[in-house]
Amino acid sequence: MANEEHALPGVSYVMPVLNEGSYIETAIRSVLEQDYAGEKELILALGPSSDGTTELVLSLASGDPRIVAVFNPATDIPAGLNIAIRASRHPIIVRVDAHSELDPNYTRLAIDTLTRTGAANVGGVMRARGKTSFQSAVARAYNSRFGLGGGSYHGGAEEGPAESAYLGVIRRAVLEEVNLFDETVRRGEDWELNLRIRNAGHSVWFDPSLEVTYWPRESWSKLVRQFAATGIWRGELVRRYPARNPWRFFAPPLLVVTVLLSLVLLVLQATGVVAGWLGLVLSLIYLSPVSYVLLLVLICFSKAGGPGWSDRWRFFLVLPTMHLSWGVGFLLGLLRGARDTVDTSRTGI
Repeated sequence: MANEEHALPGVSYVMPVLNEGSYIETAIRSVLEQDYAGEKELILALGPSSDGTTELVLSLASGDPRIVAVFNPATDIPAGLNIAIRASRHPIIVRVDAHSELDPNYTRLAIDTLTRTGAANVGGVMRARGKTSFQSAVARAYNSRFGLGGGSYHGGAEEGPAESAYLGVIRRAVLEEVNLFDETVRRGEDWELNLRIRNAGHSVWFDPSLEVTYWPRESWSKLVRQFAATGIWRGELVRRYPARNPWRFFAPPLLVVTVLLSLVLLVLQATGVVAGWLGLVLSLIYLSPVSYVLLLVLICFSKAGGPGWSDRWRFFLVLPTMHLSWGVGFLLGLLRGARDTVDTSRTGI
């Protein structure tokens, strides 16, 4: 066993943390219980939490030398990740989310895949789960191709090169080569990092055997704020990298635009301002929102919507909440940039 541990690369898990009192102990346990024989350490970058998270982490760290706490006064995720990476010491960096739980064999399989493929970054599948009826509906939306646009890490894709990686198991040397995370990108930082990794000539790899449990936001208001902030930053990234974004990112803002145009046209037709052939031609704009609602009904009231009618109705409301919040955010970010937008669903406000 000693020879095996010596042969395996050491792993540093890095986790930005802010107001995660309900999840942090489980996330930490999933890291410390990894079935990996090499050296391990967990670096937690603590933002200024208001729910007792900091005190809880410091208590856990005092009783386990594998847990190291550093402080992230800026609260932003990329800044916290960089602080944790700089405080770490091993050649493999594993990003962990405080809302996530790693499968016990996650690290071992990921290191095997890094070695086998020569990739710079390896990621797997996000399996969203819920503890409440609302969170379960959001989890079903996350796990649905219709919900989050069919990215490989939401399931269904075969192993191979990827555009980005969920969380990621990354070679430290490559991270340092591309200057770590860009701290000016508050959301979408994984996608932006992986773009720079690929531009530097390295590969990003998707391995569906790697699974991470993710716990979504627990309320409507947090879900709206999370998706609006994420959409704003995606709009910002489109401004920065106009030719590098997949088509699926443009579907929610297109839906928002057609819904707004449909409402305007409906008013103009109701008041008689638009009528006749012109009104008939312009009515084609209704096809987009009507098709969306029909598709929504088909998906939500199939087995994918959940086991019972109440589950399906929640799913029916959660999906457009995610799509429209993200789409409105995207348009704002595209038109004016992200500026100082933060994800207030993390702040406890």
